[in-house]
Amino acid sequence: MEQVPSIPRPLVRTNQWTIFLSVVLTWITGNVWILTIPLIANLMGILFNFNPIMKVARVFIIKEGKKYIPEDVTQQKFNACIAIFCLTGGIISFLAGWTIAGYVFTIMVAIASFIAILGFCVGCYIFFQIKQFQYRQRLKNPKK
Repeated sequence: MEQVPSIPRPLVRTNQWTIFLSVVLTWITGNVWILTIPLIANLMGILFNFNPIMKVARVFIIKEGKKYIPEDVTQQKFNACIAIFCLTGGIISFLAGWTIAGYVFTIMVAIASFIAILGFCVGCYIFFQIKQFQYRQRLKNPKK
């Protein structure tokens, strides 16, 4: 049986907390560049399979990684893409002086990361709906 690539949940939670706290710190301090921390980390995760936030957090895991609840790598990369989009949108908007758009982007990513910390993954739900849609389309058009 083939093992599905996974990430231990504490590492995913650490990344989610980093996103959430960086957004809150940006709102408090007005320093937009704080958003580059989770942005760069998640970009590196997508492009190089190396998220420095998760790498540092791995040092603090007590048990072996396989002993934790696994999070699917594909879903986490999809979630990272959504976070990258929102963080980039927030940075660009704030720097361009589009304050409302900056808050819209950062509120979306903050809410999504906080809800994920609480146990419901909005990105995973979207990912599931996309997969369901693709499956239904294949059933309708089996030749494609």
